[in-house]
Amino acid sequence: MSFALIGVIGVGAQWFAWRLNLPAIVLMSLAGLLVGPVLGLISPEEDFGEFYSPIIAVAVAVILFEGGLSLKFEEIKGSVGSAVLRLVIPGVFIAWILGSLAAYYLAGLSWTVSILFAGIMVVTGPTVIMPLLRQARLAQKPAALLKWEGIINDPIGAVLAVGVYEYISLQQGGYSGAEAVGSVFLGTILAVGWGIILGRMIVIAFIRGWVPEYLKPPVLLTTVLVGFEVANLLQEEAGLLAVTAMGVTIANSKLPSINQIRHFKENIAVLFVSGVFVILTANLTWDTISAALNWQTLAFVSAMIFIVRPVTIILSLLGTDLKWSERLLVAWIAPRGIVAVAVSGFFAGVLVDLGMPDGEQMIPLAFAMVFATVVIHGFTITPLAKMLNLASSSKPGFLIVGSTTWSVALAKKLMDLGKHVVIADDSWRALRPARQAGVPTYYGEILSEVTEHHLDLNQFGFLLAVGGNEAHNSLVCTDLAPEMGRAVIFQVSTRAKEDNERRSLSYALQGRTLFASRTGLDELLRRHYAGWVFQVTRLSEEYPPERYLKDLGEGEPMMMIRKEQIFIASGDSPLKPEAGDTILAYVPPEALKVRAEPENDEESSRDEKGEIERKKEEALNHLPNDGKPETP
Repeated sequence: MSFALIGVIGVGAQWFAWRLNLPAIVLMSLAGLLVGPVLGLISPEEDFGEFYSPIIAVAVAVILFEGGLSLKFEEIKGSVGSAVLRLVIPGVFIAWILGSLAAYYLAGLSWTVSILFAGIMVVTGPTVIMPLLRQARLAQKPAALLKWEGIINDPIGAVLAVGVYEYISLQQGGYSGAEAVGSVFLGTILAVGWGIILGRMIVIAFIRGWVPEYLKPPVLLTTVLVGFEVANLLQEEAGLLAVTAMGVTIANSKLPSINQIRHFKENIAVLFVSGVFVILTANLTWDTISAALNWQTLAFVSAMIFIVRPVTIILSLLGTDLKWSERLLVAWIAPRGIVAVAVSGFFAGVLVDLGMPDGEQMIPLAFAMVFATVVIHGFTITPLAKMLNLASSSKPGFLIVGSTTWSVALAKKLMDLGKHVVIADDSWRALRPARQAGVPTYYGEILSEVTEHHLDLNQFGFLLAVGGNEAHNSLVCTDLAPEMGRAVIFQVSTRAKEDNERRSLSYALQGRTLFASRTGLDELLRRHYAGWVFQVTRLSEEYPPERYLKDLGEGEPMMMIRKEQIFIASGDSPLKPEAGDTILAYVPPEALKVRAEPENDEESSRDEKGEIERKKEEALNHLPNDGKPETP
């Protein structure tokens, strides 16, 4: 019952966070406090007994391994790469030293616990950074800097904590300071080497086909658990280093199935994250909470936010080419997340076992840092970014994959509506109409890893895959759905809807179909050269939806704007317009003219007539593609 309750509350909190657009980490923590200290429904340490610590340990191991899979060295390049390196060396050590002083003098922890806890607090979790970046839609340079700092520092915090713990435990075992340092260094080398070896073994086995596709995720998960435990046998708690090194090794090995593996590990990590947060917060007692609710905790959290972080960033980024506005934003934004709480909860128990009772205060202090930083930075990042001119003022735009004369006409109409649009294609020749029309373009394969460095997907709220290859359209939708969300990804079919279904792709590999009628690309291009145009109409009480749909004839509504919200017509979700909505429709030249706003009637009619004439002329002059490449 405890396991079931933890699962329901953890995943339920994440779902509510998604629905309410709130930080999941805060809702999960509140849910744990509710079922634990408040209502007393569960007491994890009592319910799980001797399995309590192993559960936390395994969860932390999987979370760190999943974080290691995100760290790809080749993606950190240019000036941002050098700035990220400065935030690691010397940034991490500056933050570690200053954090240790704050924990000792302000939080009242002993020196040993302060040093270990400060090592954990150097992390800025990507799980909380990424939602903030999407929320504020920062400029590319500060966004990349915050993103990569979070990804790299996540495992570093665990490494520092493991090193300090090993040193403490060895000294208590009678070793001298030099012997303890040497043992920690040797154990770290062995653990990291073991993780690298396991990572390379997995890569070789997967590439050579020694493991079938359906067994790859379970084999990988089992290897993580085995690698974690074997490293712990080499040196106590060194398993965290091993699984992190294993994840980084696999991420940088160009494994063809890395995306499927990463998605599986993300799903497992979400379950573990939900469980860990509920377990740790539910296991808190009122004595522990009340002991942390004092001026010392407030002073520590304030010092970490207003002194330690700004000083660390200012000193670390001296001599870089970052603007002072960018440094100021990075110095302010440092939310703590999953790894900080999970690793603190893990080491709190082992420190108490070593005879350090103040180690128990690490959990409430970690939660205090999480709550304070997530709430404060979550509410201030957007206004601060706007004040510093480091945020885009435009609303999320449209990424159109596939350049055709039809998609260029669509892009131009969307731009007329004030929307940000980019057309992407890997053919320079195919992009010529878009360039001539003044539409922003991206020349390159959208599925390439290089694209991630040059095209910021955070600026797009919708993806329209409208290229001439249906398989490629489906692959684009499948690949980008986890990042952008399947609800905002659409594609057109390249075949007519009455084509044999045996030649069609599986619905599981496709995005949502564009247009409620599921009109194919061939038909859309035929209509384009027959003079069809995109038309914008504002509905009102005087011109209601019923009359508009009747006047539309064979035309098809494609998009609806209602109170600045955008809805796109799909086969599974046709539009239901109301008075006050603005409709973008694809209409034939013989359709009745749909009445626009009174002040725009004459201008709108003149524009549409000119567009129709231009289309007819374009159709007469259209020459087939001779297949010859054009030099960019």
